[in-house]
Amino acid sequence: MAKVEQKQPIVQEIAEVIKDAQSVVLVDYRGLTVEEDTMLRKQLREAGVSYKVYKNTMMNFAFKGTDCESLSSVLSGPSALAVSTTDATAPARILAKFAKTAPALEIKAGVVEGDFYDAAGMKEIASVPSREELLSKFLGSIQSPITNLARVLNQIAEKGGPGEAAAAAEAAQPAETDEAPAAEAE
Repeated sequence: MAKVEQKQPIVQEIAEVIKDAQSVVLVDYRGLTVEEDTMLRKQLREAGVSYKVYKNTMMNFAFKGTDCESLSSVLSGPSALAVSTTDATAPARILAKFAKTAPALEIKAGVVEGDFYDAAGMKEIASVPSREELLSKFLGSIQSPITNLARVLNQIAEKGGPGEAAAAAEAAQPAETDEAPAAEAE
């Protein structure tokens, strides 16, 4: 079997992995211990991110004619590919967080939703919260006024209704009408 025929399935596999990807991140994994690499792979797998080491020449062939073609310029040295089809920021976020504890891991570059980003750009993307975090913050901001209104209505009901609440509010304000005429009389 010719070498080209042996390599073609690997190129096809890479092309298939990046075909529907929202984000593709290239990393240099040199210097990671086996334990660190295992932990990284576990975190990526739990987030639904595909992570695999391929030869640079194979990735270069697979990237031709795709959005990832711009990554060919950073294909030097050992490279691993992290790909997500569901969350555009997940690979960058997980890799950047892991790189804080394992400085040997280096993000080279990435393509997010068709746009190329260098290492600095990928760090910026890593700071973007996940979709779930953004949705929970949005829901919290929507629920906050409703919760406050419910709290106020509950306090009014506990004090005996709107009539007594208004009387309590008036009693809390200083009585200006009694003191004002006395000041004018002097």
